[in-house]
Amino acid sequence: MNKKIENQQWRIVSASVCGTSHVKNQQLCQDAHHWQVLNNNMLLVATADGAGSANLGKVGAMIAVETAIAHLAKQHFSPDQLQHDDFITDLLNDTIAVSQKAIADEAMTGNHQLHDLATTLIIMIATPNLVAVGQIGDGVAVAKNNIGELFALTMPNSGEYINETIFLTSINALDTVQTKIWRNKIVNIGVLTDGLQMLALNMTAMEPHKPFFLPLFQFVSSAENKVLAKDQLIKFLNSDKITERTDDDLTLVLAALIN
Repeated sequence: MNKKIENQQWRIVSASVCGTSHVKNQQLCQDAHHWQVLNNNMLLVATADGAGSANLGKVGAMIAVETAIAHLAKQHFSPDQLQHDDFITDLLNDTIAVSQKAIADEAMTGNHQLHDLATTLIIMIATPNLVAVGQIGDGVAVAKNNIGELFALTMPNSGEYINETIFLTSINALDTVQTKIWRNKIVNIGVLTDGLQMLALNMTAMEPHKPFFLPLFQFVSSAENKVLAKDQLIKFLNSDKITERTDDDLTLVLAALIN
């Protein structure tokens, strides 16, 4: 492995904040996220948006992201295995299925209806040379390479009607999984829930909105103080420039490879 790549480290800033509509109605934030950096410099990210109509959407979202990261972290797959697209695709699909089962088990144990824990799910595996994503429902995963190209790895998977989406708890959810593998020199990644997607995507071209992502990627690249950076990200997500455009819960995970 190239020594320069070995010396690169991930810098991550992430936050989930309650949308203004949920604050007004004294509701909890239904979003959740989780991430982990493995010893081999592999970054794992998961984000989830619990359904606002689900009584336990927050619980479903938390179970989904925590189960996904725990499952991926214990697989001990090698860099050689990541050279094979079929292996990655199977790994992503298997992880989503494991998260789905964990939610079903919770519903059964707590005597809840499955739809009470409805949530979306995005999972990401990132290394200096590739990023792979599996997604059910809405939200967006984006990466930037070393020559400044932005690439939307997934697109919001909406239903027939506006503000409708597919949830991990849906009957045919596993048939709707989006997977994408991008082999490139990765510099930045971003994952967000649907509260931000109207700001983050050029919805006409269905491409990442550079004025949204590029300043944020620069921010995480220079964020040496993790505590301060998280506070700044929360302040950004709660700012008027964001809340005037969306009243939904917001999750944003940003990462940069630092030499």
